[in-house]
Amino acid sequence: MTTDEAHQTDNEQGSGTHPVLVTGATGRIGRAVVDELLAAGVPVRALTRDPAAAKLPDGVEVVAGDFADPASLDPALRGVRSVFLLWTAPPATAEAVVERIAAHTRRIVFLSSPHRTPHPFFQQPNPMADLHARIERLIAASGLDSTILRPGMFASNVRLWWEPAINACEPVRWPYAAVETAPIDERDLAAVAARTLYEDGHTGGDYVLTGPEALSHADQVRVIGEVIGRPIPFEELTPDGFRRATEGVWPRPVVDMLLDAWGASDGHPAYVTSTVADVLGVPARTFREWVTDQWKTPL
Repeated sequence: MTTDEAHQTDNEQGSGTHPVLVTGATGRIGRAVVDELLAAGVPVRALTRDPAAAKLPDGVEVVAGDFADPASLDPALRGVRSVFLLWTAPPATAEAVVERIAAHTRRIVFLSSPHRTPHPFFQQPNPMADLHARIERLIAASGLDSTILRPGMFASNVRLWWEPAINACEPVRWPYAAVETAPIDERDLAAVAARTLYEDGHTGGDYVLTGPEALSHADQVRVIGEVIGRPIPFEELTPDGFRRATEGVWPRPVVDMLLDAWGASDGHPAYVTSTVADVLGVPARTFREWVTDQWKTPL
């Protein structure tokens, strides 16, 4: 089926009963997008490599497919009204995947990164930003109606970073105590993604998504301590100390990428947007709200 034929069929049948396809549907972000779409009464189709292991809610149509094999995507793409694209594969097949999507639907929402945002935290080069930029160019060339989502730092990162030390009643040892970010609650990201997938008016949107407030690393640790009811000591590491502390635990390129971003941001206020509130009509959740709701939830 050509792109024009797919679009004509969509116009003739109407898109109200057509499902939204969510890729990466079994991951943290994709699953939250599925939940938001279901809550809005939108039919959901989920793409996964292993449908038997998906464990998605009742009512979700689970379809097998793999970005590494673009032809395998056709059954999942047939008849969809829009696609949430969360890239989960090596980059080699990106062009073919975007072509497949464009052959079946007109609307795509891509989870990218803020690599175009004029703030030093987001301007440090890294392979993921390069991949996102390439996929954005492919989407633009395809003629798809697109919305690009650019979330900043995820609030949930701090659980991976600090929860083991906090649970062991040890100090949080971390570099750049004063560097600010504006962590976003993934539920807000998912709600914006869902809204842009089924609501008109978001074509061409380029949405940088952050939490509503700037908080330093030390302030974030303080907030966690206030919520759980005990102070948490913070011990600042040098960059080299952080490299030693993460040796053999974290990939060195990830460590260097974070240190470069934090180092470039030192002394700059965090980049904060109102996009979540602008799209949803309600304020974005604060970091304190995220900690209160999520900290005791198992990873």
